[in-house]
Amino acid sequence: MRIVFAGTPEPALPSLRRLAASHHEIVGVVTRRDAPLGRKRVLTPSPVGALAEELGLPVLKTDRLDADATATIARWAPQLGVIVAYGGLVREPLLSTPDHGWINLHFSLLPAWRGAAPVQRALIAGDRVTGASVFQLVPELDAGDVFARSRYDVPRGATAGEVLAALADLGAETLDEVVDAIADGTAAAIAQEGTVTLAPKLTLVDGLLDFSQPAEVVLDRYRGTTPEPGAHTTIDGQRLKVLSARRGPDTDIPPRIIRLVGKEVVVGTGEGTIALLTVQPAGRGAMAAADWWRGQRLESAEAGS
Repeated sequence: MRIVFAGTPEPALPSLRRLAASHHEIVGVVTRRDAPLGRKRVLTPSPVGALAEELGLPVLKTDRLDADATATIARWAPQLGVIVAYGGLVREPLLSTPDHGWINLHFSLLPAWRGAAPVQRALIAGDRVTGASVFQLVPELDAGDVFARSRYDVPRGATAGEVLAALADLGAETLDEVVDAIADGTAAAIAQEGTVTLAPKLTLVDGLLDFSQPAEVVLDRYRGTTPEPGAHTTIDGQRLKVLSARRGPDTDIPPRIIRLVGKEVVVGTGEGTIALLTVQPAGRGAMAAADWWRGQRLESAEAGS
């Protein structure tokens, strides 16, 4: 089939690579416009845009799938649209432009976690099983019939970044199988069933750790917001990023109090403790939590102060 692919970030790359290596033809790639990155704010192509150019594929860079974008895609005459984390809505008439419409690879077991941040929200909620779904795109958010799902058991301690990378590879395989099935006429999609949960985009506030909650709840939020938007707390009004952490030792420390226990920086919670392993103080680089703590010259401090 002739395929138009729409995607932007790193997790879309395994799908693009796999489809580009298949017997199908990618007639064009749609991605977001180049964005300023780094301290010098250098305009940089999206990961998908960079890979598409490397593969020699036609690229349309746009932040809105408007009439002009629709006209360009229509000229490519695609038979199927494939979207993986593009970052924009596909509406009519573009939705019906490819012969087979559009299919979407979504990183959850739909109807769970419809929205922009399915992996992050799943981990924050404490889910131990997630997955990837390939479904028919419809006007309603992530509500179309599902062609295939792949289940994934979340490894203990895995962060959102790590889970998303694993699902990107797993989902690419599932997507490839669905595309082949659509091409040979054997694909069958079924309506979503079960409880709908929503996964809106995270903000910086979502990364704030509340150490008055039980340790497992705090760690779920840390894992769900790592690496983005970043888990953090405050010490004397200064933000401290928590880059890596784990369950701490069985010791009696009041909630929110930080102390050195042996060689570990430990925070008390509403139930149990958490050991801070790597942190980043405001205006400084990442460092071992023990090195940061020695620089504080304190016997104890209060997280969230």
